[in-house]
Amino acid sequence: MKHWRETAEIVNRAIALASAGRRAALATVVRIEGSSYRRPGAKFLIEEDGETLGGVSGGCLEADVRDVGLRVIQTAVPKLLHYDTGTDDRTVWGLGLGCNGSVDIFVQPATEPVTLEALREIRTRLEGGSGFAIVTAIDGEGGHGRMLIADLPARDTRSRVESRDSGRVFTEILTPPPDLIVCGAGDDSRPLVAYASEAGFAVTVVDHREAFLASSRFPSAKHRLCLRADAGIGALRAGPRTLVVIKTHSFVHDRDWLTFFLDTPVSYIGLLGPRTRAEELLALLGVTSNDRVFAPVGLNLGADGPEQIAISIVSELLAVLGRQQPGHLREKGLAIHAC
Repeated sequence: MKHWRETAEIVNRAIALASAGRRAALATVVRIEGSSYRRPGAKFLIEEDGETLGGVSGGCLEADVRDVGLRVIQTAVPKLLHYDTGTDDRTVWGLGLGCNGSVDIFVQPATEPVTLEALREIRTRLEGGSGFAIVTAIDGEGGHGRMLIADLPARDTRSRVESRDSGRVFTEILTPPPDLIVCGAGDDSRPLVAYASEAGFAVTVVDHREAFLASSRFPSAKHRLCLRADAGIGALRAGPRTLVVIKTHSFVHDRDWLTFFLDTPVSYIGLLGPRTRAEELLALLGVTSNDRVFAPVGLNLGADGPEQIAISIVSELLAVLGRQQPGHLREKGLAIHAC
């Protein structure tokens, strides 16, 4: 889900550079095997003066990809890179990173006319808010680097490399980020909105107090709405891809928001506060059990204070979205991104 926001930032930057007469190259992760910090679709923009935006690894590959990107800017010829991140110092590129995996990265000119045309269409699609696919030719006779923008395929919607008669293509799937509605604009909501936005959620903050919704308090929020649960709620999008955190610090307001969202198809309702308070609220509403309600909200991280509690909540949101049972990665026994 972070790909949507990252792609928007990089596409906008590339278009702005081209408008200013400057050049750049775009690097995209197209395939991973074993352990890898980023997934297919992760992007890295290299500007002609060496400035960069985004990333394709945890920092171990960027320097080399940057050098390749600078050469691609000069030659205007795309290049497909393969990095073996095993322990052998004699592996590809001599990096020997010890990560026990491999990564393929496609580097192409970002500010050439043909690519720019595709990037402008991608920007339009991102602004439209509907999912789509980017199909990029990464090798083959002529035309590699060309990008086709298409509607989402009906079948498997995973980003992947495929072989076709003309060569291999990378099909990148972009789906809009899930919506997170935070009910309550108190000071402790500020780190939650900031962290959730950085993680890729499209965050809406709702409160009945206009002054608490100042843009300076929630600069990363997509929407800030002055609402009560019993009025104007038609402005809220509350579908199956919506998650909700209720934290108004008012029993009555929490009750009203909980009543409203229980009657919607949202997939997750987190409720701040002690367990006894949550049980009292649910009993008041005649709800004995509901798998969508997470109360108290957040993972058990031993959190203390608004920032740490926000981390525990965002961690739970990611676990629920990814259908993962939270635990230590050292206990997983598989590659980090293995299902």
